[in-house]
Amino acid sequence: MKSKHAVAVGLLVVVVIWMALPRERGALDDGFALPEVGGDITAVTDSTSITNDNQSFTVRVAAISAQNFVERVRVRGQTKAFRHVDVRAEVSGRVIATPVARGARVEAGDLLCEIAVDTRAADLQEARSRQEEAQMEYNGALDLQERGLQSRVGIAQFKAALDATNAAVTRAELNLNRTRITAPFAGIMETRAVEVGNLMDMGGTCASLLDDSPMLLIGQVPETDVGKLTIGAPVTATLLSGETVAGKLTYVSRAADTNSRSYGIEVEINSGYDAIRQGITAEIFIAGAETRAHLIPPSALTLNDEGIMGVKILDQNNTVQFVPVTVIGENTTIDTGMWVLGLPEQSVVVTLGQEIVFPGQTVSADFSWPSLNDSAQ
Repeated sequence: MKSKHAVAVGLLVVVVIWMALPRERGALDDGFALPEVGGDITAVTDSTSITNDNQSFTVRVAAISAQNFVERVRVRGQTKAFRHVDVRAEVSGRVIATPVARGARVEAGDLLCEIAVDTRAADLQEARSRQEEAQMEYNGALDLQERGLQSRVGIAQFKAALDATNAAVTRAELNLNRTRITAPFAGIMETRAVEVGNLMDMGGTCASLLDDSPMLLIGQVPETDVGKLTIGAPVTATLLSGETVAGKLTYVSRAADTNSRSYGIEVEINSGYDAIRQGITAEIFIAGAETRAHLIPPSALTLNDEGIMGVKILDQNNTVQFVPVTVIGENTTIDTGMWVLGLPEQSVVVTLGQEIVFPGQTVSADFSWPSLNDSAQ
């Protein structure tokens, strides 16, 4: 331990002596340190006016006028048939015919399933015979009443018997007619639930029928956009299959979904789109209110020191001004750009150089990019 202490003390003495030796200043310079440069820093107070030379800064500008803009509400939805119902049996019995194949198109009244008649025809014949008998008895009672040989009570009894037989005939006719299950409307037989030989109970499903004329688009609109919609507004939609369809808004829910706080909508697709299937995902664009807005290149948007989004424009004296704007839409066809609110009706918008000039500065304007497509590049 003593030898280790002696070594440590010796090293400490060597380090102290090395640090105490005099050296030239150049030997202590760090090769990575910045050289000392003499210079003066001049501070400008808030009250000091800043002069600028308008020949020193030239910015590209474009003269943009306000246009009528129809705001579009974008909704994610899907296609849906106008109605899709299960056609059910109203009587029970054995299935003896299913003439329509699955996927076939049918007209209203076409036979979908047929149930065996069994004793229903005989029941109808019996009911009609009793009806004829009751009718004859009632007519005889009326004849006796005219001669004063029949009371009013007797007439009422014969009338009740006749009405009972009429009701029995009606029931028998309905039971017989209901053995033929027909399509309630024109459409496509989507599924068939029974085959020949199956025993069908009352209320059993014969087939499901899909009405695809017209097809619908359904979706959920957030509560922030539902106020922009009006019934009858034109609608365009792009299906996931790549097809583009058009239609009109026919329904907007009055009650919001309790979970998503959104409102259901229905769009009726125009005729001519017979090949559309139910359940295809669609991107729906609904025309909203019309307003005056400016279509500017995206590059013209900038932020001020407070982080507010806006556009820098030039006034009549070529002085730069910052105008806060609100983006209300994007144009991705023909003239690309952003639709904004907040600019004067006629505006000279700085499209290039807006990041190096400041409000109040006078600059030179270059109108060499007159079109929006060029300025947006």
